[in-house]
Amino acid sequence: MKGFSEFRMPKTVFYGNDSLTRLGEQAALLGKKVLIVSDKIMTQIGVVAKCQKYLEDAGIAYACYLEVNSEPTDTYVSEALTICKEQQCDVVAAVGGGSCIDAAKAVAVVASNGGYIGDYMGGKKKIQNKPLPLIAIPTTSGTGSEVTAVTVINNTKDDVKMMIKDPAFIPEVAIVDPVLTYSTPPQVTAATGIDALCHAMEAYISRVSQPITDQLALSSIEMIVNNLRAAYQDGNDVEAREKMAIASMQAGIAFSNASVTLVHGMSRPIGALFHVPHGISNAMLLPAVLEFTKESAVERLAVIGRILRPDLEALTDSELADVTVDEVKKLCNDLNIPNMKAYGLDQEKFDQVVSKMAADAIASGSPGNNPRIPSQEEIVELYHTCYNYDFTVNKTTILA
Repeated sequence: MKGFSEFRMPKTVFYGNDSLTRLGEQAALLGKKVLIVSDKIMTQIGVVAKCQKYLEDAGIAYACYLEVNSEPTDTYVSEALTICKEQQCDVVAAVGGGSCIDAAKAVAVVASNGGYIGDYMGGKKKIQNKPLPLIAIPTTSGTGSEVTAVTVINNTKDDVKMMIKDPAFIPEVAIVDPVLTYSTPPQVTAATGIDALCHAMEAYISRVSQPITDQLALSSIEMIVNNLRAAYQDGNDVEAREKMAIASMQAGIAFSNASVTLVHGMSRPIGALFHVPHGISNAMLLPAVLEFTKESAVERLAVIGRILRPDLEALTDSELADVTVDEVKKLCNDLNIPNMKAYGLDQEKFDQVVSKMAADAIASGSPGNNPRIPSQEEIVELYHTCYNYDFTVNKTTILA
């Protein structure tokens, strides 16, 4: 192994059914008043109330910001930060999907370092002070944000998704309770599950992967392909939900310590300009990007192919790389993932902004970690391919 690698994750991780019960005691170890960052759905189904009860039982005061909606924006960060300061909160607890957790990460950092969250993109402003301690509680199995050093926030002025990476964004505590994912609707289960698969696959083929992230990524891939369909078809499948929660967390740790690659680089501009949920935009791109990347990642895609289809392990590496692409297409098809046209992206607007999306993708840095590094023109071509992409598999290309 050349050189050395760095590996970071939260100081404490609780996982397993009913691990949410540890919230109060953990908050008491970190401070005196908690800002709960969540959304209206978590409020409506009673998850926020559960968190409030566990805090009350531990004698911890709290304030709430419950207005996160879909993709996290700098507006949510600003609004939540105002409440955090006014209420003199010294701990932040994020409850919800990746949007809630990413917004809370930004609040925790800016609360102690000042400025605007966009100031920290690209290292323009350094994070010098320790952030407020953050407890991250995911309610979906997909983003892995509860264990990562990354936050992604929409810049509402420029329509750019700001991907900001720094160890300061790693939560102090992650509580991964599969019970909280039971109420996730099928379409969200599919989107977040494919997001986790992207994290794991991209971390594994990344130019900056490392042995520890490789093992986490491969374990995650195996659990996702063996359990995502079941979780999608039956949200109360306890075993599938438990495996997906662990797989999502493993994928998050893997990509946070390696990187994502071309899929995420291309996905963020779609979310910023067309407001497509992150997991869906990843899924729209994943098979086509794997096809583009295949020639430069045959051996690694073959390893994944042996996991996806162990019955075909005798095939050549090149054949198994093709199997990997086809199995991902089959999974997306089974989960009813639409292409961009079917989702409703306006063709005229798409054509007008596709060059900007390609430029923004490259500027994010993620495509530079792809095994095959694309030019801006190649990314534009890939976007057009994905717009009308066919997820069905030609039966002559894979053994049934």
